[in-house]
Amino acid sequence: MFSAFPLFRLLTLLLCWPVRLLVRFKVVPDNTVTELALDTGRPLLYICHTRSASDLATLRRVCRQLQLPDPLQQVELNGQLYRRTLFLEKPHAIIGGRGKTRALEQGQALLQAHLEDPGLDAQLVPAAILWGRAPGKENSIKWLLGEAHAPHWLAKMLIVLVSGRHTLVRFSRAVSLKQMAAQFGAEISTARKLLRMSRFHFYRQKLAATGPKLVNRSQLFNALLASPALRQAIEEEARSKQMPLKQARQRARLLLQEIAADYRESTLRVGDRVLSWLWKKLYSGIKVNNADMLRDLAQRGHEIVYVPCHRSHMDYLLLSYVIYHQGLVPPHIAAGINLNFWPAGTIFRRGGAFFIRRSFSGDKLYSAVFREYLSQLFSKGYAVKYYTEGGRSRTGRLLTPKTGMLAMTVQAMLRGIDRPVTLVPVYLGYEHVMEVNTYVSELQGAGKQKESIGGVFQAIRKLRNYGYGYVNFGEPIQLNQYLNQQVPDWKNHIHPLQVQKPHWLNPLVAKLSRQLMQQINQSAALNAINLLAICLLASEKRTLTRPELSQQLNCYLQLQQQVPYHQQVSLPDSDAEAIIAHALSMGKVELSSDHFGELLSLTSENAVLLSYYRNNVLHLFMLPALLASAVLHHRALSYNQLLQIIEQLYPLLQQELYIYVSSVRTYCQALLQQLTEQGLLLCIDNQYQAPEQQSQGYFQLNLLARIAEDTLQRYAIVLNLLQNDQVQHRAELEQLSHQQAQRLLSLHGIAAPEYYDKNLFAMLSQALKEAGYCHADSDNRLLAADKLPQLASTVNALLRSEVLQSLQSIMVVPAKTE
Repeated sequence: MFSAFPLFRLLTLLLCWPVRLLVRFKVVPDNTVTELALDTGRPLLYICHTRSASDLATLRRVCRQLQLPDPLQQVELNGQLYRRTLFLEKPHAIIGGRGKTRALEQGQALLQAHLEDPGLDAQLVPAAILWGRAPGKENSIKWLLGEAHAPHWLAKMLIVLVSGRHTLVRFSRAVSLKQMAAQFGAEISTARKLLRMSRFHFYRQKLAATGPKLVNRSQLFNALLASPALRQAIEEEARSKQMPLKQARQRARLLLQEIAADYRESTLRVGDRVLSWLWKKLYSGIKVNNADMLRDLAQRGHEIVYVPCHRSHMDYLLLSYVIYHQGLVPPHIAAGINLNFWPAGTIFRRGGAFFIRRSFSGDKLYSAVFREYLSQLFSKGYAVKYYTEGGRSRTGRLLTPKTGMLAMTVQAMLRGIDRPVTLVPVYLGYEHVMEVNTYVSELQGAGKQKESIGGVFQAIRKLRNYGYGYVNFGEPIQLNQYLNQQVPDWKNHIHPLQVQKPHWLNPLVAKLSRQLMQQINQSAALNAINLLAICLLASEKRTLTRPELSQQLNCYLQLQQQVPYHQQVSLPDSDAEAIIAHALSMGKVELSSDHFGELLSLTSENAVLLSYYRNNVLHLFMLPALLASAVLHHRALSYNQLLQIIEQLYPLLQQELYIYVSSVRTYCQALLQQLTEQGLLLCIDNQYQAPEQQSQGYFQLNLLARIAEDTLQRYAIVLNLLQNDQVQHRAELEQLSHQQAQRLLSLHGIAAPEYYDKNLFAMLSQALKEAGYCHADSDNRLLAADKLPQLASTVNALLRSEVLQSLQSIMVVPAKTE
């Protein structure tokens, strides 16, 4: 039944060798069988969009590589033979129309076979074959290069010749024909429903991979300048600056030229080849997690806004590259205007970058032009990426988010976008950040180096193996649902001009930005370098024996496995010894030996640099470290006493480290149980105690506790200054805190770049104010609240005695003004 047409089969077989020579393909997902949960023990069929011999020859080659059944062979169901591959449409004829495929009757026959045999359960797998990733242009007649729907054989031959080296083969989750037949029957209407769903599926697949059709840049500018919101802004500019309307309009056009991307698919193709070479040279591999969620969102028609953390200039390239290799169109990227230098600016712009100034500086026309351009990207359906931190982190911690782009995203929704918009937080991690030396210099007072082509060549000369890179996609926030929950009547504020901000916009965006930061941290990647940094930086003289280091690594890995900070945190696949070997191969640690065995240590320079990587994941270990510190300094505490300490510090940690756990009580209880099982704690008469001082458990508990030391010392500096009434204004508090931190660095050899960062003290003073530990009087002087001494006492009690003594001694010495 439905035997394959001999001529079509013969043509497909004849095309196998030309396809092998002309076609290079990328398969999505990478681990197709595993990620799509395909059961090779059950019958498997394919459904494709167009009945094309070149498509089928390519699919055969892919299936052979994946060890899946040959799509050209027949499949036996209930003793009858069926074609394994269904085609929705026939290609156009050069002259005339096109005929229909037999997919409808094939589909009905397959459903009927499942009704007749309830034990039968075949899988129907959609297979989309995209020749090139060009989105095409609006109002374009250039359909021969892949923009046509089901092109005829001559057009298809040209398509294969031009775009065959950039083919994307995308498999999707299988449809269970058994379930469909049981739910809807085997009527002709059910078969139509199956084909209708498949057509829509393939349309969404193509849109997700190529993006919407491109608009001619000059036509886009004309459309934007003619929009009511921008016309109004241009008129206001002309009035306020007393210039001719034509001149104000020309300035708006120049601003658009400065801002707008000039997206070209050819740039992406070249960039893909260059970056594939670069990543092989730079990294041992790129590890990607939770990418299936992205593909699912794109398949469901969501407008995706990527919100990554910002570690390095590599972020721009790495994230777009990963998205492209997931079979999705790379986003338009909000890039700082500092990157718009020749020739990088032109390349970035053609790769989808649009440029934004660091500050709008009260320039209302610039603000209006930028907001209108961003709104246009959303309304057309382009994916967008921006960094809410506003710049690269110099300490390895997440920065305080800048809410401008996020606010404009919400405002774009208030213009009436008719599709769901989803924010996707992205954690970007590296085992080596190429700018890390520069970051430490900048924190110590050196000026920021301006980006230039000379700097690019200098960076290229220093290329070496940087270990692994990590791209973890976090839990998405569907903006429509978020607005429904936070502002149920938000749709009442929808207006095409959206001139005035709703009163709820600023507080909503501030809350949303903090949640995004928390969800970025919930997707953190533990790796060899940040784990070693956590261990060695907590040790005396930053040195451990090999067995001690191995035991501590295993302790932390087990802690995250048994009591994960969040389910989306990714852990290394290797064990402690493999982690140590990898770090040694990268030159991050030094290995020495004596008569007693091997020692692993950090040089003074490496200690400062590795604190950057420690800070990437500090939030994962902060609460267990505080529990360990409390037990060590108080000797014996009940669960409730430990919880009280954590709950006092938790609001400050939320502000600084963007820590969030759904239940502090439950999480701490699980941590205490796990630490007890590992032998780091003893629970006697419901009191938690440290093991004997000479024991391995005590040694490991002490290392864990010292993870929190730098944070607690900074808290103690600020709290004691406030408590002793040594400051009057917030700026003075931040200055004095910074000076005292420098003194502690000198006295105790602390290796932490954040001690140089005045912004952390500013963040802490704000957190104390929001938590009610201090307040400002009518003269804007900071005053300690009644509950601040209790917090100060809690923090002081968690410090080592020598550090506390140093801190108290420098409190009474007036600092020199800068």
